[in-house]
Amino acid sequence: MRVVIKVGGSLISEAPELLDRLVKEFGSGSSEAAAEEQVSASPLFSILIVPGGGVFADAVRSADRRFGLGDDAAHWMAVLGMEQYACYLQDKSRARVTDAIKELHYGVSILFPYRLLKSEDPLPHSWEVTSDTIAAWVAKQTGALFIKVTDVDGIFREGKLVREIFAYDFSENYESCIDPFLPGFLLKNRMECRIINGKFPERVIQAVYGKPVLCTAVKGNI
Repeated sequence: MRVVIKVGGSLISEAPELLDRLVKEFGSGSSEAAAEEQVSASPLFSILIVPGGGVFADAVRSADRRFGLGDDAAHWMAVLGMEQYACYLQDKSRARVTDAIKELHYGVSILFPYRLLKSEDPLPHSWEVTSDTIAAWVAKQTGALFIKVTDVDGIFREGKLVREIFAYDFSENYESCIDPFLPGFLLKNRMECRIINGKFPERVIQAVYGKPVLCTAVKGNI
């Protein structure tokens, strides 16, 4: 079972605990190591963590506002911000790291995305395209379940959590926590994204197992 989990920069304080819980549940490293570390009796999972940009990408946004960066420069600088967050996650966890997606390791791995994205360059260079859509692209390339974890329960409308929304149905009435490009990407590629509050690691673990949890499901697979 392959799962891509985008860990938002808003979870920079909570992410170490989340990754520790994921590693404890699903292991890390080779298939042999994962089998030894995994505490559950379920089949092995390949879980790839795609880092957000967080404060590192925000620094690029600030530089862009101050100095007027070109789209290409801003894009690659923001991707390097994701690399910095990946370094942070590596430092704070026992997960292994990778910069490739052709072969996903069993257990939990952290993606360093710059080399892959620089080689493939699959997405427009725009602030409308953030780590959300990058993670969705990685999930598409690997045939993985796509989960976005952030610091809220999902998407809200008039103060109420929306449990399910179709990718074509976004409007200004929704309090969205995803980038503007993602709904169209999900629709084009017939994908689904589950948005889960990463402050509750058990919710993320249950979602990996495919169980219902408190979240918003953004459905493009219609």
